[in-house]
Amino acid sequence: MNRFPKYKLSKLICFVCLLAIIILPIFGFKAKNIVKTQASLPVTKWVDSVLATMTLDQKIGQLFMIATFSNRNELEYKKIEEQIKTLHLGGLIFFQGEPFQQAVLTNRYQAASNIPLMIGIDGEWGLGMRLDKAISYPKAISLGAISDNSLIEKMGEQIGQECKRIGIHINFAPDADINTNPKNPIINYRSFGENKYKVAEKALAYHRGMRRAGILTCAKHFPGHGDTESDSHAVLPILEHDTKRLEDVELYPFRELIKDSIAGIMTGHLFVPSYETESNIPASVSSNIVTKLLRNSYGFTGLTFSDALNMRGLTRYYKNGNAELEAFKAGNDVLLQSGNLLVGIARIREKILDSSIHISVLDTKVRRILKAKYNLGLHTIKPIDLKNIDQDLNSEYGNSLKKELFRKAITIVKNEQNLLPIVNNDTLSMGSLAISAKPDNAFQNTLKSFGNFKEFTLPYKPNSAADWQWVAEEASKLDLVIISVHDMHNLANRNYGVSSSTIDLIRAIAKNTKVIVCAFGNPYALRLFDEFETIVCGYENEDQAFEVLPEILFGKSPALGKLPITVNKSIKAETGINTTLIEDEDTAKPESVGMNSNKLAEIDAIVKEGILANAYPGCQILVARKGMIVYNKNYGNLRYGQNEPVTNQTIYDLASLTKVSATLQAVMMLYDQGKLGLNQKASFYIPELKGTNKENIVIMDLLLHQAGLKAFIPFWTHTKSAAGTFKPGFFEASKTSTNLTVSDNVYIKPIIKDSILQWIIDSPFNQRIEKTQGYKFVYSDLGLILIQRVIENIVKQPLDVYLNKNLYEALGMKNTLFNPLFKFPKNLIAPTENENIFRKSQIQGTVHDPNAALLGGVAGHAGLFSNSRDLFKLFQMNLDMGFYNGLKFFEPRVIELFSSKQSTKSHRGIGWNKPNPTEASSVSENASEATYGHTGFTGTVAWVDPENELIFIMLANRVFPFAENNRLVNMKIRKRIHDKIYESIE
Repeated sequence: MNRFPKYKLSKLICFVCLLAIIILPIFGFKAKNIVKTQASLPVTKWVDSVLATMTLDQKIGQLFMIATFSNRNELEYKKIEEQIKTLHLGGLIFFQGEPFQQAVLTNRYQAASNIPLMIGIDGEWGLGMRLDKAISYPKAISLGAISDNSLIEKMGEQIGQECKRIGIHINFAPDADINTNPKNPIINYRSFGENKYKVAEKALAYHRGMRRAGILTCAKHFPGHGDTESDSHAVLPILEHDTKRLEDVELYPFRELIKDSIAGIMTGHLFVPSYETESNIPASVSSNIVTKLLRNSYGFTGLTFSDALNMRGLTRYYKNGNAELEAFKAGNDVLLQSGNLLVGIARIREKILDSSIHISVLDTKVRRILKAKYNLGLHTIKPIDLKNIDQDLNSEYGNSLKKELFRKAITIVKNEQNLLPIVNNDTLSMGSLAISAKPDNAFQNTLKSFGNFKEFTLPYKPNSAADWQWVAEEASKLDLVIISVHDMHNLANRNYGVSSSTIDLIRAIAKNTKVIVCAFGNPYALRLFDEFETIVCGYENEDQAFEVLPEILFGKSPALGKLPITVNKSIKAETGINTTLIEDEDTAKPESVGMNSNKLAEIDAIVKEGILANAYPGCQILVARKGMIVYNKNYGNLRYGQNEPVTNQTIYDLASLTKVSATLQAVMMLYDQGKLGLNQKASFYIPELKGTNKENIVIMDLLLHQAGLKAFIPFWTHTKSAAGTFKPGFFEASKTSTNLTVSDNVYIKPIIKDSILQWIIDSPFNQRIEKTQGYKFVYSDLGLILIQRVIENIVKQPLDVYLNKNLYEALGMKNTLFNPLFKFPKNLIAPTENENIFRKSQIQGTVHDPNAALLGGVAGHAGLFSNSRDLFKLFQMNLDMGFYNGLKFFEPRVIELFSSKQSTKSHRGIGWNKPNPTEASSVSENASEATYGHTGFTGTVAWVDPENELIFIMLANRVFPFAENNRLVNMKIRKRIHDKIYESIE
């Protein structure tokens, strides 16, 4: 029997808890213990419990984030560590160094702190702005040229993920200043431009992306640093506008960000007379601006950060710790980069002890800081995983995203001679001149793939005609010279890093021949080139910009960029000449290959009928004959009801087209090389099959789908509990260098490959036809999973690596790959199913097939992504009996063998599907018996007809948003299109 009544027991517990809060700190128990033991409490309770344990000095320490570096020495690191312990600092902001060392130091510093530190970085264009061995994404002024803000949001998310990877919680970005003053020396290229609406939209996109990654964003420099002409690092800038103008322009982006619940705003060191009548009071120490305007008028409830308190624009007026005190009094929560740390802390402490400042003011700020720490997950902080940091921060996806951002930003500013895009380049004598660039630069190297160029390189800035006369004489003999200007500076007071002799050189060449000027620098510098008739702005001296600008010059990518700023009277904001793609050399009119254009045009109505019936949201259709593409069109959108048009760059999940576009191609190459025997047992290549009932399965039977294997087994059911949760024996919570990506935020251990092999071994056979005849035809994914294992055991490398190196790269299939998110942004990839059984998420960019997903996206039966243009190259190579562009991939006999009917039990070839008159099919009845190809569950199809020299490809995502949608099949869309293609043959 309980000795205490229930209500008395509750009172006793409350009394003990209260006593513990009072007594435990006296005996040396630290707030860190509270953080650990109360990690599960809701935010308010957690904040209150931690605050209740804190001394005055600990509270004051939480206000300060000091600067630190990861490229210093042990003496400096010990100093920071000691300051964390003795001053109870709230956070650190890292500057120079490199990621791995910063992560090591972050773990060390977090271990030294009673309350976890908020770690920040000033990384407006990513970690590479401050750290070596990290990606620098395009600067804000480059992003200002991009119309597609979803790309900027993706960049923000990627930057956020990279910050998170090395323990950073706050990125002091985006810059929400509107750069209306071209002479601005401190904002300038850090701004998205001069249009308040576009600045706000892009700042919101960047902020939303980082927020999605779990990073605290901090807009700056409130109330707006754009229309100033001095550098606050040295002097105090003045923003001389009335409140009407400030409200209408400078403050607009900040209001929009506040509406979107941005978590942080930084106040700037600039004097705004309209809000402060007393002279030389920076906004960062003005209660009229920080408290009355930002907090009270705009209702901002997040954290306010002062700009760096060691900047001379502030310290020349506030010395000996007064800057810290005044910034605190003005309403800032977090005091950044104190120039007088000890004195600043002492001044605030003194004012609280003498009651000049009430303790409740301090508690309110500390409460906000602790709440932010809780929301950032610091109540359950874990050490940073130090494995593979450099690889994780330099991912294919990150670099591909950077490249795509430049592709969408590059702007054709002038095209007065209609030189762009360049056509008939085979008939032109062309030269490329790179000024102030390395001899082996990416720009000129990329140009080589578009034609024959006579190259000139000046690896320095020319100072006189003697430096360049010989170049001008030789270049002037050519029909066209592409002149690129590199190593430019961002500021006007340095003439943007362009010497007057550079302009003289371009002028001399332009007198005698046609020139295209490509400026890789600040768009404000375009005024220096205004006299020339063809100008392209590349924005930055970055390899990714060098690599994509030639694509635009030659019409392989459309020009979409618009200038975000006004250069002069003739080159205004929003200048940008759009261009479209130029058809490739292998494109021809249908009539030139014996087809009727009008009849092919009837495909349109069939495709649009399917879209209107919601059979699929969009698709790509490609028809080729006699090696020439005669029909290549994109229809609809990536998803229903959205303005996300399908383009040439759209990538589709090929589903079972993977079998013939990837796995079968590898089989044919290995067969041709004598490394794989069709009549050999699979157990010869897969030792695990020996001694099992699968030991005698023959490779040929696997490829003909007559090995007796089940059609499909949902292996994912083995990896989840009865309650539907992922089993920890298979899955991991975060991405590592070894685990495999199943879908967004779902990762699986590599051991799954062996598990699936064992599950196939353990699976029962289908019923035999007769003892002597073996098993009947049953189309099976399992056989292709085994074939993948065979291939990988032979070549000693993963299937995707082998194919990319030995096939796709040689064919120029740049958009064909497994796991496309490693290389391409998600918005280029058509979504598939909103799957609610296994992954329970919208699938986009990871493979739709669940068993292929379990295998990390690389499987023998599914997982390949591509577009119609790339697949044309692959199937044309097969149609041309193993040859493409002068390269031989396998002997003609291999194609003949594999594409012909090989079984008495089915209509199929070896790996290939073939026309089957006895059942409903996606192939036209007019197709020849020699036709071969395949279909895919997601809505894809490819048919090759050797007798008619014909290729038909359709890629669609009919499974979006639900796989049960069979309208594409029921409406016979693919067959009807194929019929029209044959009807067009004259």
